Amino acid sequence: MIRRLYDWTMSLAATRHAEKGLASVSFLESSVFPIPPDVLLIPMVIANRDKWVRIALICTLFSVLGAFLGYFIGAFLYETIGKAVLEFYGKADSFDKISQWYNTHGGWGVLFAAVTPFPYKVLTIFSGATGLNLVTFAIVSIIGRAARFFLVAYLLRKFGEPIRLFIEKYLGLLFALFLILLIGGFYAVRYVF
Repeated sequence: MIRRLYDWTMSLAATRHAEKGLASVSFLESSVFPIPPDVLLIPMVIANRDKWVRIALICTLFSVLGAFLGYFIGAFLYETIGKAVLEFYGKADSFDKISQWYNTHGGWGVLFAAVTPFPYKVLTIFSGATGLNLVTFAIVSIIGRAARFFLVAYLLRKFGEPIRLFIEKYLGLLFALFLILLIGGFYAVRYVF
């Protein structure tokens, strides 16, 4: 099953719809969607290494735009949508506890979430709900997301074929590690904040 999913993703990454799919996933992942855009970014760069800058730029741009949607949800729709998303990640009750701290140090939290497997959408919503300075939010989102996606795309461009072979050889192990990181991110959301 994992092999079929990998093959399907690789084939999608080479289609004319791949960039639209990447833009959509990147946008939604920053505000509500649980799957990171790396799922498409990685096979897209491996399939066409010469377009690594374009692919990373699409991922970064739409991720940051999606972050503004998360901020908007937190600022204006917290009670109706934002709270439900935070409850899904187990963070609704810690909102009051960390909101004061977050307004002072939230930029670091956004930067951390932007470059790690930590669920970025949680902090985009927190940022809007707590009123984190929008300029700070924008700057750290751009820096963090660009650093993450451009680094991944560059490494894939530079070492593409060996990485593709490595992924194909160790797909099951890599999938397990990805799930551990994803679950670890959810765990960090639930118990760190």
